[in-house]
Amino acid sequence: MYKNILVPVALDHEQSTGSALETARRLLVKGGKITLLNVIEQVPSYIAQYLPHGQIAKNIANAEASLAAEAGGLSDVSSVVVSGNAGITITEYAEENGMDLIVITSHRPGLQDYFLGSTASRVVRHAVCAVHVLR
Repeated sequence: MYKNILVPVALDHEQSTGSALETARRLLVKGGKITLLNVIEQVPSYIAQYLPHGQIAKNIANAEASLAAEAGGLSDVSSVVVSGNAGITITEYAEENGMDLIVITSHRPGLQDYFLGSTASRVVRHAVCAVHVLR
């Protein structure tokens, strides 16, 4: 059983976090904590200059609201939105925050990422804690 579980959430994918959150709750010890994490890809500066003023802040606020809705008001679930490269940022966040387990979903693979999705693959290979992959 785990005390500190990270559940990365890709809000731009059709997959629901319900199964990942349910799995995390089953693996959580009493008094433990689950963190829902959404990583927003950084917008290059040469593109950001053409975005409407405040667009990036609006995107972050929308992601935070979506994560809060996914958490469903559960007291042992918190949510965090950060920016960066998903695979790298997830593993760094887990290490910096002392996560015991990462519960991540993987999409159906294509030829370029046959066994796991590219983000899930990166997390499995580089995480310093246990990783549970759902498909």
